[in-house]
Amino acid sequence: MYQIIHKRSLNPTVTLMDIHAPLVARKAKAGQFIILRVDEEGERIPLTVAGYDREAGTVRIIFQIVGATTEKLNRKNQGDCISDFVGPLGRPTDLEGKKKVCIVGGGVGCAIALPVAQALHEMGAEVTSVIGFRSKDLLILEEEFRAVSKTLTVMTDDGSYGRKGNVCVPLNEMFAAGETFDEIITIGPLIMMKFVVEAARPTGIPCTVSMNPIMIDGTGMCGGCRLTLLQDGKRMTKFACVDGPDFDGYQVDFDEAMSRSRMYFPFERKKHEDTCNLFKGDN
Repeated sequence: MYQIIHKRSLNPTVTLMDIHAPLVARKAKAGQFIILRVDEEGERIPLTVAGYDREAGTVRIIFQIVGATTEKLNRKNQGDCISDFVGPLGRPTDLEGKKKVCIVGGGVGCAIALPVAQALHEMGAEVTSVIGFRSKDLLILEEEFRAVSKTLTVMTDDGSYGRKGNVCVPLNEMFAAGETFDEIITIGPLIMMKFVVEAARPTGIPCTVSMNPIMIDGTGMCGGCRLTLLQDGKRMTKFACVDGPDFDGYQVDFDEAMSRSRMYFPFERKKHEDTCNLFKGDN
């Protein structure tokens, strides 16, 4: 069993937890993920490592409450335990040799982008961060990004905080001004990453995306996390859990990935509603 050492609500739908998992904390790196089960009868869900403390033996996860399992997880409190916490899985983000990097995060994807920005900062790289949210109420991790970024731009779709517009607005402004980077790393909703990649494409700056499709076993055997990449004119199948989660954004078939991601939305909504109703019945 893995104890919840700390729990904090970041906004009405996003929760932060520090889990005591010393073996995972010892090896975890930015960009990797874990797979957990809330209880012995629960489903397996992947969550990206949002931070770790090797001395304390804790791993930080940040999750959005969207389905039955994240609803159950959010009902757990500090001191409670979860059944399984496996990792670290996937390949860590390749940060070697990067001196000037632009991090573009969207929504809860900022929780994945932050440890990458922190690792770059610790390595002495110059970090420019752009983070975007639908509104001020959904803003998370602003001060944490500010602490590791040379410049930070906060965008909201409705203009309720920071600048109004999407993350491509400041990105295009930087490109127009002749700004360049060793790499652009973008993490967030698929549609956001697609447009960031298209904005970056004319510049030729390497653009890495973090893909988080449906995963079950985390070993590449189930095939649920498969992606299509275009490499040298050929369509190639890759698996996010073992080949990623980071990929060359210019190669990813985003339209296919978005189509696959929508397949389970009705099921997730139904299970979430059923779980919420179950908890209501207990009250």
